[in-house]
Amino acid sequence: MKRIGIIGAGAWGTALAMVARRAGLSVVIQAREADVVDSINNACENSAFLPGVALDPAIQATTKVAEAAAGADAVLLTVPSQFLRAAIGELKGRLGDAVPVVICAKGIEQTSHALMSEIIEDVLGAAPVAVLSGPTFAAEVAADLPAAVTLAGTDEAMVTRLSEALVTPRFRPYRSDDIIGAQIGGAVKNVLAIGCGIVEGRGLGDNARAALITRGMAEIVRLGTAKGARAETLMGLCGIGDLVLTCNAMQSRNFSLGVGLGRGETLDEILGARTSVAEGVSNASSISELAAILNVDMPICLAVDGILNRNADIDATIAGLLSRPVKVETGGKI
Repeated sequence: MKRIGIIGAGAWGTALAMVARRAGLSVVIQAREADVVDSINNACENSAFLPGVALDPAIQATTKVAEAAAGADAVLLTVPSQFLRAAIGELKGRLGDAVPVVICAKGIEQTSHALMSEIIEDVLGAAPVAVLSGPTFAAEVAADLPAAVTLAGTDEAMVTRLSEALVTPRFRPYRSDDIIGAQIGGAVKNVLAIGCGIVEGRGLGDNARAALITRGMAEIVRLGTAKGARAETLMGLCGIGDLVLTCNAMQSRNFSLGVGLGRGETLDEILGARTSVAEGVSNASSISELAAILNVDMPICLAVDGILNRNADIDATIAGLLSRPVKVETGGKI
């Protein structure tokens, strides 16, 4: 592989552009905003979404999806999950049959409850698909701090080529063939991170956060296996690794949003002060609805959804979770 196209010039897309350049690849990144394109091309910085990070001057930016995809040996999709369908619609008919599409967004589509891979199959047909997911903060990856991710796909040869193309001394892709598990872990952890943020903002202590992370992990596994994922996948980087990172640091947009809610700020106030997307906000409802469809018990995600989308009182919601029947943790269902 020599050339990578990236659709979406948010913080994560920009960080992956730096990874690809360090790996020796040619990179063209697409942004909707003309000022972002101008900033990347002329100032070598994405001042809107990754300010203060000097970008490789060889990274090229464009507002056109077709230009980013033209001649690419692989296309990375880093747009927020709820905008993925529209973005890949512009790719239809523009990629060769062997060009892999790599999902780097984390979420489940509202209304359809589709995984990102299911959207790609619906729009692009039988395009080769991979999923890149794991415990990564964009600013740290852009700064070339060590990171490891899961790179999942059902075509072993394609996943091997991708991992070999993107690996650097400080960015390590670990291969998997569990494309469903790689997506479920990344989607659900954002909702749980909001819950952990609420715990922090309410001053409920580290014990409560550890309990929420652990029981939240059980919810990830239940939903993942109901969708066909393997439980062991979710014990890796794209599951528990991503969950632990996102639930414990203010760098996490979802965790910090939850902290604000826990301190008494409204959701509108928090979102109004941001340019970046906290995926857990839109995914709380889609995950709760998917869980209901699959008859999966996910009380923590349902509680976060209630706070975000149904004006549920935070203290009453916490009390409700703490009053649930005590169950067996080992020797039974997770």
